Amino acid sequence: MDSSDDDNEEYLFKIVIIGDSAVGKSNLLSRYARDEFNLHSKATIGVEFQTQVVEINGKEVKAQIWDTAGQERFRAVTSAYYRGAFGALLVYDISRRTTFESVTRWLDELNTHCDTTVAKMLIGNKCDLDNIRDVSIEEGAKLAEAEGLFFMETSALDSTNVNKAFEIVIREIYSNVSRKVLNSDSYKAELSINRVSLVKDDAEGSKRSWSSCCST
Repeated sequence: MDSSDDDNEEYLFKIVIIGDSAVGKSNLLSRYARDEFNLHSKATIGVEFQTQVVEINGKEVKAQIWDTAGQERFRAVTSAYYRGAFGALLVYDISRRTTFESVTRWLDELNTHCDTTVAKMLIGNKCDLDNIRDVSIEEGAKLAEAEGLFFMETSALDSTNVNKAFEIVIREIYSNVSRKVLNSDSYKAELSINRVSLVKDDAEGSKRSWSSCCST
């Protein structure tokens, strides 16, 4: 890639948010994408996505962030959307230990279905509920270290660390892809194919509900 190509290069990355139902995945996305929080948000049906544009080192980076339903009955549907992901946020609720115990299962599913190098972050959400905390910061950090994940506690309610968490993942993806693009012509082709696929999705709307996929 010569310098003129590099200057004009745009990056489009798919990121998935996964975790049990009601851990706050949708509110994390809406807080990051629109700076909104809905105390009475309904469970996501299927998959929705938002596209955010970030500038890194003078390059335009588009992050297409997918919010996957956490309910068990939708897992067969949403698993298809792991493929092509360059980043993932694995979310649990610090006030519900069962959601933390599910993290390893979600991680296994992510690793099974993803076909690219994935930047992963473990998110302990709802840190505003510290008075009823059921999972310590140390436990979250220990699991993240053992699995090679970034780790951060967030609150979609009061915005704590939300932007920071997404930006760390996006920058890590950019770093991973930049290194591979510089060293691999085949990877350039792979990235281009993935980008065409995501652009097609993006052209159909910045937010898409896939409830029709779940009607059977």
